[in-house]
Amino acid sequence: MAYTPPVSPIRTGIIGLGYWGPNLLRTFGADPDCELVWGCDLNIERHKKLQRQYPAVKFTADVDDLLSDKSLDLILIATPTGTHFPLAKKVLEAGKHVFIEKPMARTTKEADALLKLAKQKKRQIFVDHTFVFAPAVQEMARMAKKELGELRYFDSTRINLGLIQKDINVLWDLAIHDLSILSAFLDLRDVKEVAAHGAAYVGSQEEVAHLHMTFRSGFSAHVHVSWLSPVKLRSVILCGSKAMITYDDTQPSEKLRVYDKGVEHKKTKADLSAEALRGAKADPFFPVYRSGDIRIPALPSTETLSLEAKHVMACLQGKEKPRASGEHGRSVVAILEAADKSLKLKRTVPLPKK
Repeated sequence: MAYTPPVSPIRTGIIGLGYWGPNLLRTFGADPDCELVWGCDLNIERHKKLQRQYPAVKFTADVDDLLSDKSLDLILIATPTGTHFPLAKKVLEAGKHVFIEKPMARTTKEADALLKLAKQKKRQIFVDHTFVFAPAVQEMARMAKKELGELRYFDSTRINLGLIQKDINVLWDLAIHDLSILSAFLDLRDVKEVAAHGAAYVGSQEEVAHLHMTFRSGFSAHVHVSWLSPVKLRSVILCGSKAMITYDDTQPSEKLRVYDKGVEHKKTKADLSAEALRGAKADPFFPVYRSGDIRIPALPSTETLSLEAKHVMACLQGKEKPRASGEHGRSVVAILEAADKSLKLKRTVPLPKK
């Protein structure tokens, strides 16, 4: 039986109204193609507070109220990481589309099980990799394909004095954002190997970590993350052969800067060989430094989460294809899973091509 898109508005419920859930409730609830029907959380006090803000939404502490509502098209999951798999499995089994807060699951085995079930049920999985929809990241992706030339490396720093978590390390909490940025212009399934280094100073999970990835194309990416920094930094450098980009997410405006800078070799190997034959002094290093203009692209000021909600609605209506699908989420989990293994074994870990 072919997939039939639900009729607008998309009737939606949300499980988890703690830290991130209220943001989803606000943005999805404001989308004209979405009708928020249910809100679910074990904390009854949250129900009372949110009921005043959203009188049309029914609030419950029982997940089964949402699962048994045959009119629901989509359920959003904004709960702790360890609950993502069992909850998403129940949602798919109930015949509903599912939107899962990042990370999609704890392991690739869980992610694969969800993908298989979604295929059987002819339902879609969306993963909340919000940065994929950020205007700055979309512009970076556009330039990566058309203006930067051959992509060479990616370097990011995401540090602050953050909320130390008990069930996941800092890579799963913060580096996952930089992986989603990378995924906007590169296929993460092409990562060849991963090397991670980190340390736990306060609790049992690493609070500071470095993640290095090598792609099969030769492209490399480095991510530095920390919960133990006195300053908040959110910076990215993307280097291409023709131009380079910096992305500073802490800036309220002018987040992107494009630099017409680079280093090139003045002479080819053939030129050097010819000079050597003539007795000229041949030096393989003739770097030419190019330093041109700096450009600041104008970006729309629309809230990223609102853009993501609009995209999810459009996908369910058959108008767009998911940018952060279950397959996308699975690729991110595979890298983080390999990073955990690298931390434990203290060595580089290869990733199979999928």
